[in-house]
Amino acid sequence: MKAFDILAAVLLVVGGLNWGLWGAFQFDLVATIFGGNTAMLAKVVYILVGLAAVYQIAAVKGLSARWGARGAVA
Repeated sequence: MKAFDILAAVLLVVGGLNWGLWGAFQFDLVATIFGGNTAMLAKVVYILVGLAAVYQIAAVKGLSARWGARGAVA
């Protein structure tokens, strides 16, 4: 599960950077890398970022238990 947690975190960073670039410069990094915002691969990345966000919302309490942290998130 730790690898999945890290993957979700990386996807959230990608999504956050993409939103930041879009907000500041109207530049969509994911679309640029994967062939436009209507390209299938770009859509897959967008969906994975969304699923990572849902996973993190659902898993916030379990992260501290799985990673052995004490008093992290109640």
